[in-house]
Amino acid sequence: MRVIPLGDKVAVKRLEAEETSQGGIILPDSAREKPQQGRVLSVGDGRLLNDGSRTAHQVQEGDRVLFSQWAGVEIIVDREEVLIMKEDEILAILD
Repeated sequence: MRVIPLGDKVAVKRLEAEETSQGGIILPDSAREKPQQGRVLSVGDGRLLNDGSRTAHQVQEGDRVLFSQWAGVEIIVDREEVLIMKEDEILAILD
């Protein structure tokens, strides 16, 4: 199933958490921090302006993005975790 966000929302798949610490210790699932990076899966139509037009998104499908720890709402789609967030919750696009 494909998630198509509405308006200024963006669907993001969080990147996988690191399995080992910097010192080489293997971390159990409970000790792993959720990454604050992800890939944009899909984008909405853009923010609705007062004149009825919509602004274009600054991100596009496939972009690797950085977001805050508490950004978005987590949903489960086809047993996969997807974040739905406003575009302005995205802090940066990573190359």
